[in-house]
Amino acid sequence: MTDSPALPLVVVLGASGLLGTAVTRELAGRRLRLRLVGRRPVTVPERHRAEVEVRRIDLTTPGAVAEAVEGADAVVHLVAHVAGAATWRVSSNDALAERVNLGLLLDVIDSLTAQRRTEPPVVIFAGSMSQTGKFTSERITESTPDRPLTTYDRQKMDAELALKAATAEGALRGTTLRLATLFGQGRAARALDKGLVSVMMRRALAGQPLTMWHDGSITRDLVCIEDTARAVVAALDHADRLTGRHWLVGTGRATTIGELFAGIARAVSEATGQPPVPVTSVPPPDQSSPTDFLDFVIDPSAFQEASGWRPRIRWEDAVARTAAELALTPPGQP
Repeated sequence: MTDSPALPLVVVLGASGLLGTAVTRELAGRRLRLRLVGRRPVTVPERHRAEVEVRRIDLTTPGAVAEAVEGADAVVHLVAHVAGAATWRVSSNDALAERVNLGLLLDVIDSLTAQRRTEPPVVIFAGSMSQTGKFTSERITESTPDRPLTTYDRQKMDAELALKAATAEGALRGTTLRLATLFGQGRAARALDKGLVSVMMRRALAGQPLTMWHDGSITRDLVCIEDTARAVVAALDHADRLTGRHWLVGTGRATTIGELFAGIARAVSEATGQPPVPVTSVPPPDQSSPTDFLDFVIDPSAFQEASGWRPRIRWEDAVARTAAELALTPPGQP
């Protein structure tokens, strides 16, 4: 009688974050070994089929990445350096940001390469649609030239290029998902959700005006965390088809910031019974980024065709649900 083969080991780096928590929910229902690695406490679904192991460690410490990915058949890399409450803002001399946004993936590549597995491990890396920088077409596609404008985007680009090079050498099977603007819908702890939608939702609930740094005509592609988590799992399921490239994950729908903020104010008003808070334009602060004033809308059709994934959740519906839920939550509660 022979031993049954071990279940595949999937390691999620950044499992304690908003997207990591959603990816965990998707993977926990599968028959596999799931190693969840996070700097903060990790939320594990009460009911799960996976064999779950939780490691709470700081990946920037020497040797931590190698320990975290030891024996991995697949690694989902969701770690990013968040320097602001609403977005990723990184200065050019921020050594920690470079270590997190670039150095950790280089450590993953070195660690997996050193394991010399018979079948190269899969690596799914979370990038950003803003890596493209300023573009002239109606939608960003995978063939749009990359001209990153910010330190954060340049670090993400360098990491992506390193992953592509390691894949070309046969050391692993790497895929980058360049994600559209993420937003939650009230399923995770509020402390985890630091995105634009949630920040403005909290301002509206506090009765504060929603302020734009422009006239509101700037457009974004808004994709829900739950839809994004399904996209990550779809990338794992179709790793051989997707490997060696970057793919765009979003809805393909252009929403102006003015429309978004007005929708948030309206949803909070309906949930609380109070008049909608005003939406106003103010001068941009010193910490504003060049990408704050650019349109970012993608064409996700290539990833959809390759993986079968489709977004399901409209931002209007998610905003309404989140407003209704938060309106019933006492201040200070998660």
